[in-house]
Amino acid sequence: MSTAPAPAPFADASGKVRVAVVFGGRSGEHAVSCATAAGVLRAIDREKYDVLPVGITRAGEWVLVADDPAPLEGGRAEITAADAQVLVPLGDSSSTGLVLAAKGEVPQELGKVDVVLPLLHGPFGEDGTLQGLLEMAGVRYVGSGVLASAVGMDKHYMKVVLAGHGLPVGPYAVISPRTWHTDKARALDSVASLGFPVFVKPARAGSSLGISKVDRLEDVEAAVVEAQRHDPKVVVEAGIDGREIECAVLEGHGHAAPRTSVPGEIVLDDPASGFYDYETKYLDTAPLTMVAPADLPEDVAAKVRGLAADAFEALGCEGLARVDFFYTGTSVIINEVNTMPGFTPFSMYPLLWEKSGLSYPELIDELIALARERDAGLR
Repeated sequence: MSTAPAPAPFADASGKVRVAVVFGGRSGEHAVSCATAAGVLRAIDREKYDVLPVGITRAGEWVLVADDPAPLEGGRAEITAADAQVLVPLGDSSSTGLVLAAKGEVPQELGKVDVVLPLLHGPFGEDGTLQGLLEMAGVRYVGSGVLASAVGMDKHYMKVVLAGHGLPVGPYAVISPRTWHTDKARALDSVASLGFPVFVKPARAGSSLGISKVDRLEDVEAAVVEAQRHDPKVVVEAGIDGREIECAVLEGHGHAAPRTSVPGEIVLDDPASGFYDYETKYLDTAPLTMVAPADLPEDVAAKVRGLAADAFEALGCEGLARVDFFYTGTSVIINEVNTMPGFTPFSMYPLLWEKSGLSYPELIDELIALARERDAGLR
């Protein structure tokens, strides 16, 4: 991925809102984040926003990236290191803003940023770490704060919080690294108690990375080892025979309640062939169909929307979230809450809002407006 040449210091007096679009990152969802950024860079209103694309390499270096979405598309893009890095000065929001620094050269001020649009998925971006950095820098940003981001990333504690608020979650077991290495038999017993099939997942990863569907106890160990490639902590969920329903949530303005979209459904053409994994989500989407609105009874759709708003508030989310459910025909069960869902023009989250009357560019406008309404810090 080529980086942009060092620009002249910003001196835009046009009154445009300056938005730093931050993407890439250290997680296994690096390429997914780049694809999300490509969609935003194509759709964002250049008459309203002065856009600064900032990529984060897999090593965690921040670099300026060419303002060109084409190289970021395709699900395989990679941000590469550059001679100069983008630095985020910490302190009061009245500081000079972002700085471009190259070894042996005078640092160059890039100017203040009004809003950061963090399009990172997974650890070191979606999990509260980036949000904490931006809070310390006193910079407004799109999406949930530190706590909601961290809880939303960790499937274990997400379920604890949801259940603590009386919201329905499915049966699960947690395998910590210590338990796996000191008492593997107890860990396997906890999995067996769920019945089969089960889904073995990294606790703090997204985009279906490292997930295995397991039908026999003897295959659990290999699935745990695969999940641990992405996260030492593993969550095992009981298989639920139900339809996969998703609902998009937007924060309300001021003290208004969260807004919910029409529910949508992920339909696999051949459910017996597998599940909604990384390959199907991003590389070979032919086997799936995203249906919006989902064909649900009116009372069930209303229940999904109500539970989505409840989950959003239970975690203390801000900006946006996508809440995923299983509908068994008799009950609605929350699977997970995504505080930075897939956001390409073809992802479910924007599709659900488009079907609810809010276009992709309008959705970007709304998220930036929500971020600008609130201050960094405790709120």
